Amino acid sequence: MKLKGKVAIVTGAAQGIGRGIALALAKEGAKVVVSDISDKIADVVREIESLGSEALAAKANVADSKETEGMAKAAIQKFGRIDILVNNAGIYPFKPLVEMKEEDWDRVMGVNLKGVFNCTKAVLPKMIEQKSGNIINISSIAGAVIGYLNLVHYCASKGGVLGFTRAAALELAQYGIRVNAIAPGATETPGTKVVGEEALKQVAQTIPLRRIGQPEDIANLVIFLASDDSSYITGQLIVADGGLTIQ
Repeated sequence: MKLKGKVAIVTGAAQGIGRGIALALAKEGAKVVVSDISDKIADVVREIESLGSEALAAKANVADSKETEGMAKAAIQKFGRIDILVNNAGIYPFKPLVEMKEEDWDRVMGVNLKGVFNCTKAVLPKMIEQKSGNIINISSIAGAVIGYLNLVHYCASKGGVLGFTRAAALELAQYGIRVNAIAPGATETPGTKVVGEEALKQVAQTIPLRRIGQPEDIANLVIFLASDDSSYITGQLIVADGGLTIQ
């Protein structure tokens, strides 16, 4: 119960890594605001409540600042404070650069990078008032560490998340707010399962630890960064990829 009494917002929490993070935070005692554009957030709220924790569904498109402001306002009205923000919402539509259109670029940047800005701005007034806060951005090895084919927009957005993390950490330290980023490698989610079980097995063989990551692997890192166990860590990128990028 490292996070008992804390209030956390998790974006993109309807499924996959976001859902795993939301459940892990709840298991550690946090009250969780489950946010996504999907109505599946209601299911995640029920799962959290079944664990004996409190939760709130807050539907929001992170690319829209009015909606993220509404999300933060709902969190404060329900729980009175915001201690943790996990900027997890992201999209990764594959498309070759030569076929990529301006609207493709704008859509990915709107969710993956502008969304981090919008959500951070929405929670800052309360965190500054509290003189404490913890922002954890989900970046990716794609863009933050290496490049990937047919994902120029995604790589650019996730590289941007890392730059945002480092600069924000410098600015917000004076308010007692820490900002860190996690770069997952291949992780088993509904989005990655569409490639098929055989393809995932082949990917696993390229990873030194010989397995695909699980949402729990990322969630465990979030718990560490959200807790006082990491109280002297800010502005950092932690890679969780089974050793893929050290080869």
